[in-house]
Amino acid sequence: MTDSLENPNGGPFTGTAWHYARYRPGYPDAFIGDVIQSFGLDGTGRLLDLGCGTGQLTLPLAQHVGAAVGVDPEPEMLIEADRQARAADVTNVTWAQGSSSDLPGEFGRFRLVTIGRAFHWMDREQVLAALDSMVEDGLVIANDHCLVRPVTAWQLAIEEVQHRFLPPDQRSGTPTVADARESHEQILARSPFPYVRRRVYEFDRPWTIDQAIGYLYSTSLPLRRLLGDRRDAFEEEVTAALLAIDPSGQFVEPVSLEVLTATRSPR
Repeated sequence: MTDSLENPNGGPFTGTAWHYARYRPGYPDAFIGDVIQSFGLDGTGRLLDLGCGTGQLTLPLAQHVGAAVGVDPEPEMLIEADRQARAADVTNVTWAQGSSSDLPGEFGRFRLVTIGRAFHWMDREQVLAALDSMVEDGLVIANDHCLVRPVTAWQLAIEEVQHRFLPPDQRSGTPTVADARESHEQILARSPFPYVRRRVYEFDRPWTIDQAIGYLYSTSLPLRRLLGDRRDAFEEEVTAALLAIDPSGQFVEPVSLEVLTATRSPR
């Protein structure tokens, strides 16, 4: 795999931006279309994407609003996001380094706020209280688990290899900040945005071996740093394990994308 910067001191995604931009899956067109239709996005108004990463959700929606702001705590993510925006000729996005704890800050008001694969990293109640003074229409929270919740033989094979290569104290799974005792829906129900609609998009996502390995290097687990000089051996074992399952090197992941649309009043 191509090398990228690694900084052992920093946030959970420090050093992952290069892989994040290239191997994190985007969102299905059906979901993007439903957001546009549900909120009547007509090329006006402002969008705030919290925890924007490298712009997987920001960029497809930015084309349907007047201006978009992507916020992420990792400066490397924002550099890659800007690179992706330029490549896609999206010119109405501003990238800002910051976190959900900075809200409301000086960001201003927005028609819509989106949070993709990131709400579990936040102090959810604090974020929702802060958004009360910032949001006109509502918010969209989207999450899928990608490869970290294995359900197929090939995903389980990856997990087994990774488990063998990780030190014991790193085998407990991906950490989160949110208190898992309460669901997002329960937190939203007592927030300024208590009217919640839940929709699940189910579809198949194709993967190659290179894409799967690249994705593993994009997560909050600092896998590349933990592997050190065993990185080549790890990639070879993942490749061998997957080819033993399907010599074509082509794999399919069944995906469930959960989307919560939260507003102040019924829509």
